[in-house]
Amino acid sequence: MKPYLREYANDEKLQEDIQLLSTKGVSKDNIYVLSHDDDRTKRVSSKVDANTIGLSEMDAKSAVGSLFSKQGDELRAKLKDIGFSQEEAEDFEEDLDEGKIFLIVTETENVEGLLI
Repeated sequence: MKPYLREYANDEKLQEDIQLLSTKGVSKDNIYVLSHDDDRTKRVSSKVDANTIGLSEMDAKSAVGSLFSKQGDELRAKLKDIGFSQEEAEDFEEDLDEGKIFLIVTETENVEGLLI
């Protein structure tokens, strides 16, 4: 199943939606936060106890490669390793360049319906 992704410009709205998903039974193990700024990603994820896409979600080749790659390359690799196509990862990385922050939910059906 392809992960669910929603982009936000507002960190507070993202945090509210993560809390809503948690109250509706979505496991924190399936909720991820991603932005172009590592500090922002860590700050937001720690406030709501969400995950970041780290080495455990990346395949070995991507994990090692990300140690030596540019930020954009690393973000695209993370997006691909969590379940998006190369083309989707490139499109999403452009949105991250514009300052968006992503909520990504894996292994959960009907996330859109839960966020209403």
